[in-house]
Amino acid sequence: MKIIDKIALLLIIIGAINWGLIGIFNFNLVDTIFGTMSVISRIIYILVGIAGLWGIKLLFDNND
Repeated sequence: MKIIDKIALLLIIIGAINWGLIGIFNFNLVDTIFGTMSVISRIIYILVGIAGLWGIKLLFDNND
């Protein structure tokens, strides 16, 4: 697995954990750490979104 794939997977996991916390406890970890819609939290959300799109590529990758 290439390094960019690992980074994307890590960001996807972070996003999934954050959404799980929001759904179960109504607690947004990213906003709590970096501030509600601060520049840093917006960058994190953008990176997680890009990683999610990259994850589509990983889904159809044929590297066994």
